[in-house]
Amino acid sequence: MDMLDDLKKIDALIDTHIKLDDSGFMVSQYEAKKVKLIANIIDCLASPAIQSPQSFSIIESILLKYYPLKDKGDLKYDDDMAQLAASI
Repeated sequence: MDMLDDLKKIDALIDTHIKLDDSGFMVSQYEAKKVKLIANIIDCLASPAIQSPQSFSIIESILLKYYPLKDKGDLKYDDDMAQLAASI
C-alpha cells in the first residue's frame, strides 16, 4: 500500500510539473521514479510467495491506469522488444 501511495504522489507531481514546467526536466525525473516504482510493485506482486491470478490482475490494473493503451503504431520498440511484441 505504501508503494501505491508513493506512486499516486509521483503521478500527481508529474501532472503538476507538466502544467508548470516548460523544460520537462522535472517531469523526466519523476517519470524515471515512476517507472522504477512500478517495476518494484510488479516484482513484489509477481514474486513466488504471492503470485496468483489475482496478483496478475492487479499488475494489469496498475499498468492500464498508469500506462493506458496506445495505438500500436505509437509504440516504439527496439529489435528485441519488437520481436517479443510481435510474438504475443
